[in-house]
Amino acid sequence: MPASNSRPSTVHLPPGDWRTVLDCLCDRFPAIDRMTWLDRMARGRVLDAERRPITAQHPYRPGLRIHYFREVPNETPVPFEERILHVDDHLVVVDKPHFLAVMPAGEYVEETLLARLGKRLGNPDLVPIHRIDRLTAGLVLFSSNRESRGAYQALFRRREIHKRYEAICPALPQLDFPLRRRLRMVAGEPFFLMREGAGEPNSETLIEVLERRGELWRYGLSPISGRKHQLRLHMASLGAGICNDPFYPRLLERGERDTDDYARPLKLLARGLRFRDPLSGEPRAFDSTLQLQW
Repeated sequence: MPASNSRPSTVHLPPGDWRTVLDCLCDRFPAIDRMTWLDRMARGRVLDAERRPITAQHPYRPGLRIHYFREVPNETPVPFEERILHVDDHLVVVDKPHFLAVMPAGEYVEETLLARLGKRLGNPDLVPIHRIDRLTAGLVLFSSNRESRGAYQALFRRREIHKRYEAICPALPQLDFPLRRRLRMVAGEPFFLMREGAGEPNSETLIEVLERRGELWRYGLSPISGRKHQLRLHMASLGAGICNDPFYPRLLERGERDTDDYARPLKLLARGLRFRDPLSGEPRAFDSTLQLQW
């Protein structure tokens, strides 16, 4: 059986005329061959709603809830360690290194912050309350308690958490700081990019200059909204794309961006989180121990 700190994916089987669950899974996930599903079932990596192992002969039924454990053969280790900064009955605060994904996705399953913390803390109920990009380093806040999770998640929905970032980007001596950058952000091409669009702005960032070193400056970024790639697009739109960004302002060729260059991390750091605790009413403040290197 899988270890208790593993976290499965869940699928509800759609209507169809399959004979077995195996047949349905093979059709629903064509990128995973039949032998792989058979191997997972033999090792107890496919479960029913009550977490009981499913065999290759298990009959199909529409709407059946299936849990399965994603696996990536020869998953590449990320050679950087996270650092746990705070643990209490409700929250876990962690410094995430560059190149480590927060949640399992794509080619990353075990080499993710969630999987690592689950093993270290032995808590299968850990859930990130917010996320930062895989290439971004810094603070990530996790809920460790199901009962209080909603109260902390509501802080982000209501924008009652103040987030501070730092970035190293080209100098912008022609502009007056601090400034507020407001853009309308829309889906771009390829699908994983964002771009500036026409119309009413739907994103806003307060930008300050923290340090000047010749052609590069260190900026303080406070997002008012929280859109995908917001800080990266906002700085690129000013003509100061974040150093080592493979997406903005120019999308690198596939070969250039498919292999991580550990010597050239994205110069973006989630520096601080400030909020009033929804349970105690007390102010809470967390700061990253990481530093961007010039």
